[in-house]
Amino acid sequence: MIKELTQYREFLKTSVLKDFRGKYKKSFLGVLWSFINPLLQLLIYSVVFSFIMKSNIEHYTVFLVVALIPWTFFNTTMIQSTTTIVSNAGIVKKVYFPREILPISIVTSNLVNFLISCIIVLFALLLSGIGLSKYTLLIPVVVLIQYIFSLGLSFILSSITVYIRDLEYFINVLMMLWFYLNPIVYSADLIPKKLQPIFNLNPMLHIINAYRDILYSQKLPNLKNLGILALTCIIIFYLGLKIFKKSERGFAEEL
Repeated sequence: MIKELTQYREFLKTSVLKDFRGKYKKSFLGVLWSFINPLLQLLIYSVVFSFIMKSNIEHYTVFLVVALIPWTFFNTTMIQSTTTIVSNAGIVKKVYFPREILPISIVTSNLVNFLISCIIVLFALLLSGIGLSKYTLLIPVVVLIQYIFSLGLSFILSSITVYIRDLEYFINVLMMLWFYLNPIVYSADLIPKKLQPIFNLNPMLHIINAYRDILYSQKLPNLKNLGILALTCIIIFYLGLKIFKKSERGFAEEL
């Protein structure tokens, strides 16, 4: 796969740029929506949980933003991944190229968008007075883990949707539910102890906690959990790639 991707690196680069620019095609504000969308979400949740539901978490806006921006990256990637093969049916049926490029380009273009949105996180940290700590150097590790996890799931979703088109609509509903199963608008301490073993099976919970430990609490995340998380995400990536490679044989016929 690496050899083929190297040979088709220009196609991959073009595909990533197309996916990134496609989000803002014919949009007046263009790339500024990378800031506006998360800012509007942040404003809504901040108002609801700071003034209406009155959360007593200190620096709640910062508490929220360090989890909401990574979640937005993941959520957008999952929803777009379901249709990436189907929406490119024409080129898939007519031209040979490593099919993996399509989900990889979706995840990578959203990664670029996520990194741009992280400017909001930086400003929130600085304006709140929390600032940055030495543990911020671990953020690239967490981003890499999330990227690998997202890519593994993208391989699975993009390939299965070719055969089961209803998956696209199911994922939209699932992502709404998954949002509230993660400690984004609330603290992980609020999860009942008897339910914690179930919640701990969710890789995104640990990814969000890692971001929050590093940026909000400014402490070293649990390295044991981070190591297990990394191994789990690598396994999901491997399984996702195997499923994708096996499924792609029938793409042309199904499309």
